[in-house]
Amino acid sequence: MSTLTTDRQDERLQNRDGLRGALADVVERARGGDLGVIPVVVGLVVIWTVLQVLNPVFLSSANLVNLTLESAAVGVIALGIVCVLLVGQIDLSVGSVSGLSGAVLAVLFVGEGLPVWLAIAASVIMGAVIGWLYGQLFNRFGVPSFVITMAGLLGFLGLQLYVLGTKGSINLPFDSGLVNFAQLAFVPAWLSYTFAVIAAVWLFASGYLHARERRRAGLSARSVSTLALRSVALLAVLAFVVWYLGQTRGIGWMFVFFVALVLIMHYLLSRTKWGRAVYAVGGNVEAARRAGINVRAIYTSVFVLCSTFAAVGGILAAARLAAANQSSGGGDVNLNAIAAAVIGGTSLFGGRGTAFGALLGIIVIQSISSGLTLLNLDSSIRFVVTGAVLLLAVIVDSVSRRSRTSHGRA
Repeated sequence: MSTLTTDRQDERLQNRDGLRGALADVVERARGGDLGVIPVVVGLVVIWTVLQVLNPVFLSSANLVNLTLESAAVGVIALGIVCVLLVGQIDLSVGSVSGLSGAVLAVLFVGEGLPVWLAIAASVIMGAVIGWLYGQLFNRFGVPSFVITMAGLLGFLGLQLYVLGTKGSINLPFDSGLVNFAQLAFVPAWLSYTFAVIAAVWLFASGYLHARERRRAGLSARSVSTLALRSVALLAVLAFVVWYLGQTRGIGWMFVFFVALVLIMHYLLSRTKWGRAVYAVGGNVEAARRAGINVRAIYTSVFVLCSTFAAVGGILAAARLAAANQSSGGGDVNLNAIAAAVIGGTSLFGGRGTAFGALLGIIVIQSISSGLTLLNLDSSIRFVVTGAVLLLAVIVDSVSRRSRTSHGRA
């Protein structure tokens, strides 16, 4: 029996070796309902193809640069939504928290004359305190997160209007470093290529270390050639993106900041004990509790992260607009942030999703918005299309969840 098991392990090791084995592994997981980011990537390709056919300007370098800049603020908010969805909860107040954060920033920076770094710190701390408050209400009183954050949506919207006062709008100085960062700061070409090389090397190094750990444990792992091929492919893609966007203004620092936050959260979720606990709580909270995980602390941490990211997103949005007003954080900000997380592959049922889902999801939503704007279509069409894409993403998630259950992978 042990010999048969060893033979099967060796067979799996061989099957994972090389590009063909890696593709076979992806196909096998997809059949089992583990689709990962495949649906959103396919959807993005389809959306870009259709919009490019309808308007050749869509995939121009200038438009894609604008698309990345417009994606950053809401994308950061969506990153927080990913965290709460992973534990099977929701935060409906991220739009109001982001608007309040922008208002606090403007009042302290412009109205009170405080240094911009101090105003930013105060806004971020305020967001963290709001998340901590949500965690206490959820853990101590058992109030559903839907109700808590709905109350927060209304309460913090009112507080935002109170902070702004009768003026209703406060302009940020155009010569401030914050506004320059959001509107005019772009990464030099040489540094962009350096970032691309670093990303490829990091992907290979992390993959190699992970594969070595799996081999030591007697598990199947990717071969060095597969890891190298994957890293070279990433380098080629990133180098092309840097070159193409560099045809106009290049890559904005604000978008780089957003991507950096995504990478940090990806590391925390996939490589740390805290991240494994988050997935465990989202998968089965009772099993996580019996395994010794501090479930209350996990819930509090994700609420704090969500509100903190909402505050950061509000700061970026205010800097991008060079103003904070009564409509900041309103409109479709709240819904777009939640939709981006779901469209990016984060399950509404908890326990499944990645930080990259926020990046991919917001690019999909912003692509729809940018493409339909170029076509001079009414905003009502954008809402309809975004809603349809969101519904399709939830259907895919539900179907894949059933498939995982039937294959014993739920």
